[in-house]
Amino acid sequence: MGWGNGKCRNEKSHAKSAAAVLLGVDVGGTFTDAVLLTGGRIFRAKLPTTADQSEGVIAATRLVLEQAGAAAGKVDWFAHGMTIATNALLERRGARTAAVATAGFRDILEIGRQNRPRLYDLCPRRPPPLVDREMRLTVDERVGPDGVEMPLSRQEMEQVAAELKKLKPEAVAVCLLFSFLDPSHEQALGSLLRRELPGAHVSLSSRILPKFREYERFSTTAVDAYLTPVVGRYLKKLARRSKKAGLPEPAIMQSSGGVLPLREASGSAAPLLLSGPAAGVVGAVFAAAKSSVDNVIAFDMGGTSTDVTLIRHGSADLTDGRQVGGFPVALPMVDVHTIGAGGGSIGRVDAGGALVVGPESAGAHPGPACYGRGGTSATATDANLYLGYLGDTLGGSGGVRLDRGLAASAIKRLASEIGAGLEEAALGMKKVADAEMVKALRVISVERGHDPRRFVLVAFGGAGPMHGASLAAELGMSKVLVPASCGVLSALGMVAGDRRRNWVLTVLDPRGWSEQTLKEAFAKLEEDAAAAYMVGAYFVRHADLRYKGQSHELTVKVDLPYNAARLYAAFERAHENAYGFSFPGRAAELVNVRLAAIIAMDSLRGNTAGTRRKKTAAHVRSVPAGERLAFFDGSWQTAQVWRRDRIGERRIPGPAVIEEDEATTVVPPRWAAFIDNAYNLWLEAC
Repeated sequence: MGWGNGKCRNEKSHAKSAAAVLLGVDVGGTFTDAVLLTGGRIFRAKLPTTADQSEGVIAATRLVLEQAGAAAGKVDWFAHGMTIATNALLERRGARTAAVATAGFRDILEIGRQNRPRLYDLCPRRPPPLVDREMRLTVDERVGPDGVEMPLSRQEMEQVAAELKKLKPEAVAVCLLFSFLDPSHEQALGSLLRRELPGAHVSLSSRILPKFREYERFSTTAVDAYLTPVVGRYLKKLARRSKKAGLPEPAIMQSSGGVLPLREASGSAAPLLLSGPAAGVVGAVFAAAKSSVDNVIAFDMGGTSTDVTLIRHGSADLTDGRQVGGFPVALPMVDVHTIGAGGGSIGRVDAGGALVVGPESAGAHPGPACYGRGGTSATATDANLYLGYLGDTLGGSGGVRLDRGLAASAIKRLASEIGAGLEEAALGMKKVADAEMVKALRVISVERGHDPRRFVLVAFGGAGPMHGASLAAELGMSKVLVPASCGVLSALGMVAGDRRRNWVLTVLDPRGWSEQTLKEAFAKLEEDAAAAYMVGAYFVRHADLRYKGQSHELTVKVDLPYNAARLYAAFERAHENAYGFSFPGRAAELVNVRLAAIIAMDSLRGNTAGTRRKKTAAHVRSVPAGERLAFFDGSWQTAQVWRRDRIGERRIPGPAVIEEDEATTVVPPRWAAFIDNAYNLWLEAC
């Protein structure tokens, strides 16, 4: 199951091609990025993230509108990605949440799966549940696989509502047994709780995740309840600010790589957990396609974290869930692997005396020591500045000035702790950060049976292009693609992404399945899509299957017309590819059906970058902007400094540094750089 570019129908409101004015804004932990596309030109802004993120969104928007000479009222499409949901979950700043379960299942959130991620850890630590035990209530009812076994009485519902009133929750998660097969009890209880607790948000598992596996369903519903009030407040504030600024209401990027109207996103926060990283993947797919490359590894290094994703045949894989902050969230997500390594990651000495970098970050306030805003800890950005990879200005619309003396002072304090010189400590920080990122890249490639040497590394984010070549060399890769607008590619992904909704339904039936089973199950999901006003959408269908006796499923695509034999053959091929063998003729179970409703937003997929490249090649005189000393191969070497828009058709040998407004690319010795016809920058090993 994957996400990628495709030819499909346009949504009328967004298919104005080059005449459209498209705005995308991505809020990261350190920087807020904005991209405005109009008339075939791209305007960019990068500002430090503000405490109230909605303020930074509007400030960055104003900057790109000023650059383009456009009025806010002329914006046709506004898409937004954020970190509000992720940060609230990781920092445990969600709503005061209660939960209601079937009698006997009160503690399922605490019991979990009893699995041990660290087999030899004698004292494993699990994060405490999002819902405290005194906030977890039960109702006497029972739905089984064959229907209602014990009805849910009105008296029982009123009693639990009265108890919840005393607890005064901001949100309630309702997860009753087998509600994915029969949601009537949950729906009745949810209706009553919304009436009796008018200020509280109510999340029903039969709406959030109508899928079997009780713990994952309950956990996902609890996460949704815990986060939705926080995310809803932010989105309502953003909507008010946007309206006041004359902007259209923003659409919100989901973890699955599609966008949703703000009003729908406000009602359910769990699908937004990987909002920002998903947009980066969309941008990477778009940029790679411009250069006719479809097998890439996306490497997005920002100020706080690094996200990596494998993209095959122009499509990034979707996973049906993952753990975020230690909590399972079983919703469709772009298969992103995230680590706490970014430009603002702090270097320190651990209890064993080893140098580590991250996951703690200096963030935007105070930021790295070299920002001169009160930060005193040495960060990866300080190391890159001291080693000569960065200039004295960070670039971007904020125009952050960098102080090499402050960076050196911070690194010197760290160097004294490990008994090293300045160069050794700074280089050590870079190597440690690189090692963590190489490990992440191996997780999504080598550990899954993919040879990274067969892929191109797409390096983006504010810090990604500085590390791209060194990471590629460690993995034996010979090519790195640095996209146009690489420093704000996630924001660009906001306007390149499609509008998308996903549904899943468990249909597990021990009596078997047929074409009629598929037809009826998908018809139910298509009704849900119609109710969500996905007008003009096209559908992508998948099914989860497994051999009888197995406990986990494989997801395969379902083509029309429905054909059970063809689907079984597709499952056998998937099993062979995944495990190296199959069991021809063994009975298979149909577990879940999945429907993605997609409205294409493809007005960006014209040749805007190509047009700009032709002008550059014809009119730009290729000359370096200067030179400076940078640390390579154990010594200080003279590196040419180039502005990216002044390279023209030259091939730039390393060592060199290529600067642009939102990012810096490092070209080490034995590497060379050039610009292709899509204005993408390539690094190649010589």
